[in-house]
Order: sequence, then C-alpha cells, then structure tokens
Amino acid sequence: MTSYGSYRQLRLAPQQRSGVSKKALAKDSPLWRIDWILLLAALVLSLGSSLLVWSATRGRDSLTHGDPQYFLFRHLTNVVVGMVLCAVVIGIGSRRFRTVVPFLYIAVIGLLLATLSPLGSTINGQHSWIQLGGGFSVQPAEFAKLAIVLAMAVVLADQVDAGEREFPSHRAVFRGLVWATLPMAIVMLMPDAGSVMVMAVIVLGILLASGAANRWVFGLILAGVGGCIAIWKLGVLSKYQIDRFAAFANPALDPSGVGYNTAQARIAIGSGGLTGKGLFHGTQTTGQFVPEQQTDFVFTVAGEELGFLGAMAIIVLLGVVLWRGCRIARQATDLYGTILAAGVVAWFAFQGFENIGMCLGIMPVAGIPLPFVSYGGSSMFATWVAIGLLQAVQSQRPIAA
Repeated sequence: MTSYGSYRQLRLAPQQRSGVSKKALAKDSPLWRIDWILLLAALVLSLGSSLLVWSATRGRDSLTHGDPQYFLFRHLTNVVVGMVLCAVVIGIGSRRFRTVVPFLYIAVIGLLLATLSPLGSTINGQHSWIQLGGGFSVQPAEFAKLAIVLAMAVVLADQVDAGEREFPSHRAVFRGLVWATLPMAIVMLMPDAGSVMVMAVIVLGILLASGAANRWVFGLILAGVGGCIAIWKLGVLSKYQIDRFAAFANPALDPSGVGYNTAQARIAIGSGGLTGKGLFHGTQTTGQFVPEQQTDFVFTVAGEELGFLGAMAIIVLLGVVLWRGCRIARQATDLYGTILAAGVVAWFAFQGFENIGMCLGIMPVAGIPLPFVSYGGSSMFATWVAIGLLQAVQSQRPIAA
C-alpha cells in the first residue's frame, strides 16, 4: 500500500516536482561545478585556431596532398577528441584519477623508450615521434609533461593530505624529483631541448606551489644552470639546435640559413599592423615564406592576417586560461589539487611565452607548440587532458547551499 507521504509526493503540482528535481540536479550535477570561463577560453582558442591552421596550409599542396581542407578537418578532429578526453578526466575526478597515476606514468615511459627504438622516427632533426600509419603519429614528450605533473602531485601531497605533515618532507621532494628526472632524461636523448625546458619549469612551479623548502628551489635552479653547461660541453645538442641559440644571440647571423625562420616570422607579424591584412590574405602566409607555420609558427598567421588586435586576442585568451588555473590552484581543497593546477599553469605559461617569444625574436627557437593553437594531435590531446584535470580539481570544491 502506498503511504501518505509517497502519495502526497506523487500528487505534488508538476511545477513543484519540477522545482525540487531541478534544484537537486543543479546542486549535484558536475555541470554546476565546471569553470565555464576556463572552458570557453580554451574552446575559443582551439576552434578559432583552426582558421589560422587552414590559412597556413590550404595552399601547400606538398603537405595537403591536394586537399586544401586537409589540415582544417584534422585540426577540428583533434579538438573534438581532446574535448572528449577532457570530459572523461572530469568524470573520473582528480581523486580517483590519483589511483591510476603509476600506471599512466609507466605507460608514458614506455612510449618515450619506444621513440628511441627503431619504432621512432625523426622529424625536423628530432627522433621524438612514433608513426602510427595513415598519416597519424604521436609525440610522447607531450604526454610526459602530464606524467610529471601527476607523479609529482601524488608524491609531494601524500603525507600532507593525510594530515601527517604540514609541508612535503625532504624525502618526498627527492622522490618527486626522481620521478620527474627520468622522462626528462629520455626526452633529452631525442634530443628535444624545448620540451625539457618546459618540463624544468613545470617542476619549478610545482616545488614553489607545494611549499617545499627554499633550498630545493634554489638547488633546482643551480642544477639547471649546471645541466645546461654540461649539455653544451658534452655535445648532447645537435648542430641545428646550437645554431638556433647562436642565431638568437646574433639575429644577423646567416639570415638566409639558420636565422631564416625568425626573420620571416618577424616580417610576417610586423606587416600585419593594427588590424591585419585579412584572413587568408597574408602575403607571407600565402607565399609560404614562414616554415612550420601551422605548428611552431602559427602565431605569425594571426599577427599578419589579424594584426595586433588578433594577436592580442590570443594572448588575452591564454591569460584567461592562466588566471582561472591560478584561481583553481588557490581554492583547491587539498595540496594534491593545488599542485596539479599549479603544474598545468606553469606548463601553459612558459610554453605560451616561449612560442610567442620565438616568433617575436625575444626567445630562441625551441620547436614547441602554442597551447590550444598549434596544429598537432599529441599537443592538443595533452592540453585538453590538462584542462580536464583543472576542471576535476575545481569539481572537488564544496558548493555552498
């Protein structure tokens, strides 16, 4: 027999039942907890950049195989896949994701080692790719950045979040640095100095956010300087990488050779003026003067065709992503969430600054993509998984009644 209480609930006015269910749904749904400003900024960057990639590639028959929309469709596909990965990470949650970090770390190390094996291939002087067939490839170094953020977050926050300590112990910091050093060492053997630079900044940002003793921060900086000197003296870098740094130190050095990329990049950006020449109407872009323009130098398309205003729009949107990431790190309910968010912010901030800086000639050419903007599946997937981690940390925050 139906009780009076349940009968009364069934006889509630439709609008009353709807109001109760909507209120419960609003409070319990993950949609209520998502940082929509962060999501919108990342989405506008990713989708808007498809036009820049299309402009940079539609006339390059040697790359598109005669299909002007070849890179446009692939870029949009990468964005969709990246967003799906983001949604999966949000659904799992940052705390449950914590339990699978060791397995993900081992998988990334396996991919990095496979890159150094005969399975790997060399592109632009770096043996850092694995060809999958059908025109698809993967660059494990992009996922190594994620692995470092996740691994260090687990190790440094373990005792603190358990209430055993107020700050990470020296032992925990040492273990975290060991976990970070292994993928960095493998990536350096490729050699991919640009990715190693990004990873080093990620580690530094994580140490600062974790509350680790200052001696570790200063020690890391000194070790980085010593490592750079050792790498230079031991000849780990390839000749083309050394030439890139030489061209940065002396922009007039060999403008038709090693300095060609940066020279053409500055010409393209400088010619755009305030509002640009118009999408698809950039003479440097249509004339194919800037190499790797859909990947490392995609910012030059915005500078030439959309002008100062268009280039600034990209910088502002990246700034919004960093702002919301910092906000999530500050409001995280545990050290693990703080470290995750801080690591992602350090990653995006330095990589964005380095990429835009090399296009402007204020940073050496390092061959790293502009987050959310450059063409490339591995980069797009990794950055959207990172957005998923930020949103997952955000979702752990309690909601006021």
